[in-house]
Amino acid sequence: MRIRATVAAVSGALALSALAVPAAQADGSVSRADAAKILAAGQAASGKSAFSASAAADDVGKPYALNASFSNIKINKGKAIVAGITGTITVPITYTLTHGADVDITAEDFFTDVELYYGASYVDSDFGLLGDDWAHCAAASTTVANCAQSIVIQPTRDLFNESAGKWKAFAYAEAWNGQDLGSDDFDATKVGVVEKDLIAGPSLLRAAKLSVNATPEPVVKGKTITVTGKLTRANWDGANYTGYAGQSVQLQFRKNGTSAYTVVKTIKTTTKGDLKTTVKATADGYFRYVFTGTATTGALGATPDFIDVK
Repeated sequence: MRIRATVAAVSGALALSALAVPAAQADGSVSRADAAKILAAGQAASGKSAFSASAAADDVGKPYALNASFSNIKINKGKAIVAGITGTITVPITYTLTHGADVDITAEDFFTDVELYYGASYVDSDFGLLGDDWAHCAAASTTVANCAQSIVIQPTRDLFNESAGKWKAFAYAEAWNGQDLGSDDFDATKVGVVEKDLIAGPSLLRAAKLSVNATPEPVVKGKTITVTGKLTRANWDGANYTGYAGQSVQLQFRKNGTSAYTVVKTIKTTTKGDLKTTVKATADGYFRYVFTGTATTGALGATPDFIDVK
């Protein structure tokens, strides 16, 4: 699910959460929008966010600090998220929630969540991703719970080219303790909140495609082989793949009957992502181009092309 924060309209947590999900329940009795208001109120009270564009934080008051903490946060099993332009990607998230014995994690109005964002900090982020449901936590003891959730990404709906790169994570939990934001006697000081920002997140990368073609075939030993190819990458803004210019790509060769590839040379793509070089024919084998990736684009190797040397 995508969020594009609009600081001019609202700021901080409300921009990241309330705009992402309607006021309908995400899972349980507290909506995403109400949860965001309480979270933002705590941030405003602590000086983390001025929340100057909305009175929501001032209206609800200051929640108390919930006796809980987060650890062992694993996002996508520690691997980069590489997204093309079609289908969906499910990103698993697991973590440990340690809490006081007086915190009832089984209550209907207790919930916890981890969101992903791109930016300097959660309240100053430009892009964010969150799941449709709160995390599910299973008690490991009276004070420790193992939590799991997922975020489903549809690349061309949820992602932008400018957001490719290293992301961070923000974890929080809220215990509403029977409070109802819509009631006249709502008391935010009876709602507990804990948060953790600047958690190391995954790299969110644009998927690449790479081709290779060695000609002529068959070829006489000692003659010239021309190896062409093309490197493209997912364009999340346009739902297509476009040439990746100026990138270093390795040409590798594996002699028939062996298992290891060796690097023949490294060349760069043209302005349209094209590749072309020549080598001398020495033996039957397989040529492939290999792209090692960048900070915004995933690595991959082309499907090898066999060359028959006479």
